[in-house]
Amino acid sequence: MKRSLRRLAVLAGSLAFGIALTAQTALTAQTATAGTLVINAGTSDPAPKQAFEELIERFEAENPDIEVKLNVFDHEGFKTSVRNFLSSQAPDVITWFAGNRMKTFVDRDLLEDVSDVWEANGLKDAMPSSLSAMTVDGKQYGVPWSYYQWGVYYRRDIFEEMGLTAPTTWDEFMAVNEKLKAGGVTPIAIGTKYLWTAGGWFDYLNLRVNGLPFHLELMDGKVPYTDDRVRAVFDKWRQMVDAGHFLENHATYSWQEAQPFVFQGKAAMYLIGNFFVPFFPPEIADKMDFFQFPVINPDVPMYEDAPIDTVHIPARAQNKEDARKFLAFVARADNQTAMNKVLERLPPNKDATVKDDRFLQAGFTMLSESEGLAQFYDRDTDPEMAKLGMQGFQEFMVKPDRLDRILDRLEKSRQRIFKQ
Repeated sequence: MKRSLRRLAVLAGSLAFGIALTAQTALTAQTATAGTLVINAGTSDPAPKQAFEELIERFEAENPDIEVKLNVFDHEGFKTSVRNFLSSQAPDVITWFAGNRMKTFVDRDLLEDVSDVWEANGLKDAMPSSLSAMTVDGKQYGVPWSYYQWGVYYRRDIFEEMGLTAPTTWDEFMAVNEKLKAGGVTPIAIGTKYLWTAGGWFDYLNLRVNGLPFHLELMDGKVPYTDDRVRAVFDKWRQMVDAGHFLENHATYSWQEAQPFVFQGKAAMYLIGNFFVPFFPPEIADKMDFFQFPVINPDVPMYEDAPIDTVHIPARAQNKEDARKFLAFVARADNQTAMNKVLERLPPNKDATVKDDRFLQAGFTMLSESEGLAQFYDRDTDPEMAKLGMQGFQEFMVKPDRLDRILDRLEKSRQRIFKQ
């Protein structure tokens, strides 16, 4: 095992805040050593841990003058500790997330502008769909290394039995829903007990009705929730709610508790991320398929939700030269191919190759051709706003007549949180 694998043990989530600060003080004291690159990563789960360690072995093999010190932290503990890493004794590279999660640190001058890495390595051409999620005020502040698609997973066998095909427009989608319902099948499975699945529906409806630039302005607190364009999103949503297209009593189910309705053939579709696929029972796996969320406004380009994992250089890093080499290495198509093969996810670099899996292949094509990517509601907006927003979405799905009160409440929260 190469020297880079002389790692610190993963910090337990329950002790992350206190231990991480102590450990980080000792670790980052080494960042001033020439040729040493300190990386703090929240990649403690088995697949990300393996993918990152193998990446670093390859990096050191190509850069024998650089020694990497990788410090792996428990995933949840890392989220708590990363602010302290960035504001005190920063490592040279951190793993993190795109969208608002990144922008929060950019706004506080805690992340390095790496637009030069993008320019020098042609990344705007290699990763065009990820560009907007990595950009703040025209500058790039990190590099993406993995993502996954969202879309509609459906029972192809049920569609075939009822003479249905995957819809591509809103009118076709509504017609499919009506035929399924008439045939005794719930069109859409969903569990909103933990709220975030309702956030996925808001994202896609807003992306298809108003587009990504408007969506990001709303996420950044620059648009009132009482805006007519937001109301137009709920108008489409209400068509489905009023028609009974969603699983009854969905607020009592988690997203996993709603799965059996699809697996048992009681429901036909589920808007969800590709992490749904491993849950397919063997007996119905070949009966499942996937389609892109349908067009609503043909004048709006096809944007997608695709949460992105990223690497960044802290503004206070000591070894920024080698850190830039590492980011360029991460962005390379061959390395993204290797990492995402381990992860069973998708490489943002369009020149990378994807594991021979029909869902990953479909997702890769869809995301590579997308005009831009959102990061999911709770990653794209302020955390408090996300919680209140998703509570409102769930309430709307249960009590649509409360829409005016819900939007007024969200607007007051927006003004308070974003200091409007």
